[in-house]
Amino acid sequence: MTAPAPALARPDGSPLRVLVVDDEQMLTDLLSMALRMEGWEVRTASSGFDALAAAREFSPDAMVLDIMMPDLDGMAVLQRLRQSGDDVPVLFLTAKDSVADRVAGLTAGGDDYVTKPFSLEEVVARLRGLMRRSGASAGAADPILRVGDLTLNEDSHEVVRGADEIELTATEFELLRYLMRNQRRVLSKAQILDRVWNYDFGGRSSVVELYISYLRKKIDAGKEPLIHTVRGVGYMIKAPQ
Repeated sequence: MTAPAPALARPDGSPLRVLVVDDEQMLTDLLSMALRMEGWEVRTASSGFDALAAAREFSPDAMVLDIMMPDLDGMAVLQRLRQSGDDVPVLFLTAKDSVADRVAGLTAGGDDYVTKPFSLEEVVARLRGLMRRSGASAGAADPILRVGDLTLNEDSHEVVRGADEIELTATEFELLRYLMRNQRRVLSKAQILDRVWNYDFGGRSSVVELYISYLRKKIDAGKEPLIHTVRGVGYMIKAPQ
């Protein structure tokens, strides 16, 4: 079992604040529970106008914002926040799945996008990513990811297996990092495409197979394999037993 990631924090050491906005109470309850377990201070809102009021009062460090809501949709909420000078990082949460909806969310000033249904772990990981990119402090957070004798340094982008330093392209590095952040978890090709290739909608599952083969040649060649195929499901990375 991997150790939980160190809690991110504000400069004064207090917990980061996240505002979760969705009109489905069961969903906000689940997200709130997961985020509190990660050390976040959580506030929720169930409508667009409630979200704007909560953002003014709570001053969140990040927002999880549903697009389809009563009274004022997520796009309009974000537009009003940006017009007021609030540049809080926003993770859009929506049941919509079309290319146009994703592009519209990002063009409006959103920072990332998760489509329902989703895993709680994915939302937490993406929020942590937003905070890292926005410069939030992680205290004594260790930038080193480890799987067996493989290490990846998220700060220096150095990858080492045993005594051998491994040169990776930017895309190979992102793919390996995603696998290592989710070690012993099977990731589907669709999940990998969405996370590693982000919003390059021309991507097909064959590109995932290709880059997995590149990684295997660099990471596993002549050694006990770390990267495994789960036939019909996807890929995962795990240390040898």
